[in-house]
Amino acid sequence: MSDQTVVPVSHLLDERGLSSFHYNLIFWTVLLSLIDGYDIAAIAFAAPHLVREWGLKPGALGPVFSASLIGILFGSALFGWVGDRYGRKAALISSNLLFGVFTLAAAWSTNLDHLFWMRLLAGLGIGGVIPNIVAINAESAPRPSRATLALIAVGFVPLGGAIPGIVAATLVPTHGWPILFTLGGIVPIVLALIAVFILPESIKFMALHESQRGNMEKTIRALDPSYALPANAKFVIEDEQQFPGFNPAYLFKQGLWLITPLLWLLFALNLMGYFFLLSWTPTLMAVLKLPPSVGAMAGAMIQVGGTVGSLALSRWFQRQRFLAIAIVFVIAVPVVASIGYAGLTSTLALGLATFFAGFCVLGIQTGINVVGALVYPTSLRANGSGWELGIGRIGSIVGPLLGALFVGMSVEKLYIWSALPFAAGAVVCFAIYRLNAQRLAEHPELRQAQ
Repeated sequence: MSDQTVVPVSHLLDERGLSSFHYNLIFWTVLLSLIDGYDIAAIAFAAPHLVREWGLKPGALGPVFSASLIGILFGSALFGWVGDRYGRKAALISSNLLFGVFTLAAAWSTNLDHLFWMRLLAGLGIGGVIPNIVAINAESAPRPSRATLALIAVGFVPLGGAIPGIVAATLVPTHGWPILFTLGGIVPIVLALIAVFILPESIKFMALHESQRGNMEKTIRALDPSYALPANAKFVIEDEQQFPGFNPAYLFKQGLWLITPLLWLLFALNLMGYFFLLSWTPTLMAVLKLPPSVGAMAGAMIQVGGTVGSLALSRWFQRQRFLAIAIVFVIAVPVVASIGYAGLTSTLALGLATFFAGFCVLGIQTGINVVGALVYPTSLRANGSGWELGIGRIGSIVGPLLGALFVGMSVEKLYIWSALPFAAGAVVCFAIYRLNAQRLAEHPELRQAQ
């Protein structure tokens, strides 16, 4: 095949810029992010009602809080592999169907054991969403927007997590806690069925797989009808070194032997702190003798702040990557530590503290979801992102369980201790920043791929 028939895909995307293809993609992936965030957070808002109706001690909910996170631990790696093997679109559709079915089934739970298993199985599907949303957006965008589009799409996960708070305040009083899971089950099933016909595939994934040639040619014509596509063109991603198949050892090549495990630790630290906040804040506000509506508001403000932070910080994260994220880690420490004292002060102080805690913590999570995935080439991206999130879920499992162990401690002290993972995260993130800068200096050909 002559050189004239080679189509450099990254160059083509950079030349054409953003188009209706990208706006359609971002719209649908934002919807998928919203319902993903909803289903992650739903159990936290159901918890106070379960404690009351089932006569539970608050600590008894620790395993249920961690159940979906255990599922996500395995689901992130599983659907990362599905995304790299069968396509980002196939992974997103199948993961939404899976967690939709089991979330809907959770609405009929009558005891903690049944609810635990439904949440665990739903978690397998939930884990597949973020790695593939990051991949499908980053791999379809021109380089100047590569991180930004992925940051925007994933940035709506926290807003989805705020919606159960609204449902808890408005619908649960009349329909009971099952309405949280009924809505959380029906919506992803409907979205998955629509996505079969509407959701596009990652452009770079199609470029790497001959079976996608027809779709790739249609996509290029849609991006630029005037582009003269050579017959039997060979599509190449000219700024990335690809790997055949998948082997976990690939995640440690190209100068990543230390960066990859540090990324796993970074995810674990941030998710440990975040899921403590997410799972326990509504319940701990009840310990302070505040009305359930105030606890729901505090939990929702974490998610609203997270959406604002994710979107507001996206351009800075696009430019400064790990350095910017390390700075936000530092800021998160005093903000998170203040929540318990704010709860003793006033509703306004509590709302501000939880909003800014979400701004920092979920802004960080959105940033590392995207920036962490971009250190890997297209052939590894969903797997690399899935392993980051999967291994990181160990932290998300530990966070709620530690809350259950120390729930007898004063609320003010609990929140001070919960800030420690963010202090450690700042150190780890700065180390990754330095190591990645050294890696790019030694291998300048990798810079374009990021």
